[in-house]
Amino acid sequence: MKKFNGLMAASVFLYLAISAGLFFYFRNNATGADLSYKVEVNQVMRGLENAGAFSEPDLREAENIRSVGFLPAEETDVQEIRLFYQNRNGMRTAVRPLIAEERLLGYVRFDYVETAGSEKLLWVAEGVLLFAWAVVFALLCYIRQMILKPFHALSEMPYEMSKGHLQGELQEGKNRFFGKFVWGLCMLRDTLNMSKARELKLEKERKLLLLSVSHDIKIPLSAIQLYAKALRETIYQTEAERFRAAVQIENHAKEIEDFVKEIVSTASEEIAALEVEDSEFYLKDFADKIRAYYEPKCRLVLTDFGIGKYENKLLKGDMDRALEVMENLMENAFKYGDGKGIRIDFYEEDYCQVVSVYNTGAAVPEKEMPHLFDSFYRGSNAGNKSGNGLGLFIGRQLMLKMEGEIFAQRAEGGMRFCLVFRM
Repeated sequence: MKKFNGLMAASVFLYLAISAGLFFYFRNNATGADLSYKVEVNQVMRGLENAGAFSEPDLREAENIRSVGFLPAEETDVQEIRLFYQNRNGMRTAVRPLIAEERLLGYVRFDYVETAGSEKLLWVAEGVLLFAWAVVFALLCYIRQMILKPFHALSEMPYEMSKGHLQGELQEGKNRFFGKFVWGLCMLRDTLNMSKARELKLEKERKLLLLSVSHDIKIPLSAIQLYAKALRETIYQTEAERFRAAVQIENHAKEIEDFVKEIVSTASEEIAALEVEDSEFYLKDFADKIRAYYEPKCRLVLTDFGIGKYENKLLKGDMDRALEVMENLMENAFKYGDGKGIRIDFYEEDYCQVVSVYNTGAAVPEKEMPHLFDSFYRGSNAGNKSGNGLGLFIGRQLMLKMEGEIFAQRAEGGMRFCLVFRM
């Protein structure tokens, strides 16, 4: 805002500087610059020459000439001659000889001003400059008051949200310039509020689950410890007693294994507890959003990017969630591919729309293919790349909730992942 205020102040100083420059330029170049008075002088002289004698001319239509005097050629009175040539205050003077029939009749004096020339042009230039500056300054004031000032007030909201302050209200101005922006921030705030509440609820349930499971595990764990101690101290004398002890250890270990499976299953269900809107979207909108985001990114990292031809169709599902799944596939292509090329193709199969993402690079080993969509699973090609093995798992859960599917294929020179949408 300070820089914009400085810009407005600079516009004022620039106007004053140009205005002063125009004034001094016309003032210094005014002498001899306006010759319009000569036209009027010539017109008067032609009339007098045609008349063959001097008579007082009609000056009602003259813009420059204010008065006309005459000095006869035979005039010898010094006082009259001096009075004829005497300067008039604030006016310029021009003297012309009056000749008729090859005889000098006398001299005609014209007193004139230059109001119709340089001065008039100066006022016109100053007026145009003032109008142009007023329009620019009014536009700057409008931008400052109606756009920058409201946006400056709105810009505090993302900062407050980043600190966890999610209860503030956004007020949109009457101009409605930021309607969609304010709506988006409100949606983001509401989503963060719901995510925060859901996270607190899940954290509470997780702690209760851990407390419950830890209490339940203590019983079989204590039993295993007792049987192990008895076996170590050879309390059981017969083979049958030792066999029963081993069976009891196995049973209690199975109980612990079931508890662990319950913990893993609960954790997976919490991760996959994502909301999906039951709606529809157009394939063209979906493809346009992908192209708009990833085409510049591929160009930046020098990766060939292509999108195949398609027919615009209405697909069943939540486009935001579909884009989330697609973004995960694209990011995996960047992360695990060799960076040479990524291509998106479209085709129809069994009354469903298939969107495939192909990337060049090493394919996942055949034996790992069945586990790609398991939670917390990472393939052997992950190496030291960051990740938690949840992207494909979450993606599949989202596609299933949209009554779709996702699957992977080993392809020549790379990998292909396919999204299946109902039409």
